[in-house]
Amino acid sequence: MDPIDGARRSAEAMLRRRKLSIIGAGNVGATAAHWAAAKELGDIVLVDVIDGLPQGKGLDLYQASPVEGFDCRVVGANDYDATAESDLVIITAGLARKPGMSRDDLQAKNTEIVKAVTEQVAARSPRAILLVVSNPLDVMTYVALKVSGFPKHRVVGMAGILDTARYRAFLAEALGVSVEDIQALVLGGHGDSMVPLIRYTTVSGIPVGDLLPKATLEAIVQRTRDGGIEIVNYLKTGSAFYAPSAAVVQMAEAILKDKKRVLPCSVWLEGEYGLGETVIGVPVILGGGGVEKIIEVALDDEERRALKASADHVQANLAKVRL
Repeated sequence: MDPIDGARRSAEAMLRRRKLSIIGAGNVGATAAHWAAAKELGDIVLVDVIDGLPQGKGLDLYQASPVEGFDCRVVGANDYDATAESDLVIITAGLARKPGMSRDDLQAKNTEIVKAVTEQVAARSPRAILLVVSNPLDVMTYVALKVSGFPKHRVVGMAGILDTARYRAFLAEALGVSVEDIQALVLGGHGDSMVPLIRYTTVSGIPVGDLLPKATLEAIVQRTRDGGIEIVNYLKTGSAFYAPSAAVVQMAEAILKDKKRVLPCSVWLEGEYGLGETVIGVPVILGGGGVEKIIEVALDDEERRALKASADHVQANLAKVRL
């Protein structure tokens, strides 16, 4: 990442209120707007193709501002002109999973949707940072990267934060401790091949393997991998939205406030971890310029094999993409 680009963005942020556009006013997009407004990340534009939906949700959320005390405007629109000169764009548009569907089952249709969305927002906000939430996540991040033509540090997928959050929640539940005291890391593709790193999981610095038996940890790892479909099976006609939207807004906050957070995100790799030209979840530093650094943690042979297998799965799906 160009350090001058990051410095320029930070300087500009001090002079004006930031602009955040969210594409898709369904459960994920609207809830992301809610989290972002509560954190006062900037003025928010909510876009959707359904007439009246983003306008109604945007107005409803804005009317909550005097109650909650956030000073940012929230507006809805059906066209992309309202997104012009956005600092950051969150892409949530796409079909949601239903029971029996994998994230990969959504690929063809959501490729069309994310391609069209990216063309529109990139033309109007050529300096924006794109955060992708649509599934299959890693593939859709690749689509946004290629279609936008943006440098790789400005196109990031929300994957590992959500997966790590699920992992941490299940661990906290099993241990009977605060979720705040669980430190963990989940790498790999956002799907069944994700790689929770037990060796790097601690409870206020205590290795989790000292506190839970191996069988319990393995069950938690599997539940983490199944975290999304478990919710889909309950909802029947929808998929998760509270945790995914909170996760992407954590990314947005790290960027818009230049917080330099170390977070697992889906990014384009060019040799890191021994993986070439693929999009997959790894720890990065997120700041004012987007992905400011990719962090390579030391992996043992088993972890490296698991990450390679996850990358191979993602790569197989990338090969199916037609843009």
